Amino acid sequence: MKQNPLKPLAAVAAAVAGVVLKPVYKLRRRFPLSSYILNRLFTMAVMLFLLGFGVFGLMALAPGDIVDQIMIQQIFSDNPGRAGQNLAHMEAEQLAALRAELGLDQPFYVQYIRWLYGVVVHRDLGLSLISRAPVSFLIASRIVNSLVLNLLSLIFITLFSFALGVYFSTKAGTRSDVAITFFALLLHAFPGLLLLILLQLVASVTGLFPVTAYPPFPFSYDPVRFVFSFAHHIFLPLLASFLGGVGGTLRMIRATMLDQLGQPYITSLRARGIAEWRIYLTHAFRNTLNPYITASANLLAGLFSGSLILEIIFAYPGIGRLMFEAVIQQDVNLVLANMMFISFLVLVGMALADIILALVDPRIRYGKE
Repeated sequence: MKQNPLKPLAAVAAAVAGVVLKPVYKLRRRFPLSSYILNRLFTMAVMLFLLGFGVFGLMALAPGDIVDQIMIQQIFSDNPGRAGQNLAHMEAEQLAALRAELGLDQPFYVQYIRWLYGVVVHRDLGLSLISRAPVSFLIASRIVNSLVLNLLSLIFITLFSFALGVYFSTKAGTRSDVAITFFALLLHAFPGLLLLILLQLVASVTGLFPVTAYPPFPFSYDPVRFVFSFAHHIFLPLLASFLGGVGGTLRMIRATMLDQLGQPYITSLRARGIAEWRIYLTHAFRNTLNPYITASANLLAGLFSGSLILEIIFAYPGIGRLMFEAVIQQDVNLVLANMMFISFLVLVGMALADIILALVDPRIRYGKE
């Protein structure tokens, strides 16, 4: 019988893999949570790399490029009468020189590797191809506004959802419970875009709130006045974000509480004479934290993705509006940096949710004992 020539090589490879991976398995058994965090960081890096590659590829497939946008702007600014003429009348050498200057004459994967090298080695996100301003400066000037809006929404959604969900789980089957469940389902199914338009109409017709979501003067001009003006301007966008997320979260917490109240350990606690408020708040409530912590990362991601339309309709200077403007102008550097930054925040939120879940629930382990 003929011996397989690859069998000795496979045995050697298995032995080498065993020698290399054995310390890794030991470290995972000894430091399970730390190993899990390192694994998540590595996975995040791979996902961000693939995401950036996909964004560069999609932008390359879009018709035209930013050079066409720049040339159109020059035509409109220099000679408006020629605005309808085709770009073919422009000098081919001028277009080629501008593409070479911006690095757009290379394949998209070469552009991506070059951009990634600048980020990793020089910690430089590059320049905006339209404004020529540093991308890091443009993102830093907008990300605070988006974080304030979305984190405030998450805090209010959490507080109201837990308060109402726990309370109405004690009133299961009553008229008030049926009413709040109906309204929660209505809010969860209501189109977000329609809600934003309706709130914009309310602001326009009543005049009680401004139609824009940001004060017309900077914080440095008058800090105290800016805080009150900002609270007035952001009320409707914050209300829209809150109403868009509270329905589903409230229904989830109420359903989890009802499920916990039907468990055998609750019956045992009641048989032992434990006070009802302690059963609700100390035992059943604590077990509702697990699904909420898991879902909170997805909720935060949904708030960030939904704030794109919100920021456009209410003229809110956040990261979503900056992304929209960059996509329209085909500013590749700005689009990629925005996408990577938002994705990084979402992935970090998911990793933190898993870690917090392990800390609040001692039953969860990330490695074998």
